[in-house]
Amino acid sequence: MKFLHTMVRVADIDKSLKFYQEVLGLKLSRTMELKDATLYFLADEKGTCEIELTHNHTMPEEGYQHGNYFGHFAFETHDMNKFTEILKKHRLEYAREPFMVTPKGPKIAFVKDPDGRSIELIEKKVEKYY
Repeated sequence: MKFLHTMVRVADIDKSLKFYQEVLGLKLSRTMELKDATLYFLADEKGTCEIELTHNHTMPEEGYQHGNYFGHFAFETHDMNKFTEILKKHRLEYAREPFMVTPKGPKIAFVKDPDGRSIELIEKKVEKYY
């Protein structure tokens, strides 16, 4: 069994594509046009996992609801300081500022995507923590 992707619905595909590509560094690997939606697949730098951003051609009047079942996506960054500069460039802020989980690491932080989903950033050091 191989994990392929996670799908999330997005309200504004342009904002979402910009965030996932320019802020998180994912690459658009392919798109798929369906009768009622367009699917955008974005892959990590190694192409090992993808996020599918689904942009439905019509959206519920009340928008998409988040419920309490979803926690967050987690991405590794090699340098939290460089990531902070990317956020500043895009005029974005942390939802939770970078902090060390333990004295030896890792350093983590949280941001929100354009639809309000939590994104955890993890700056791993030499020591493995899971």
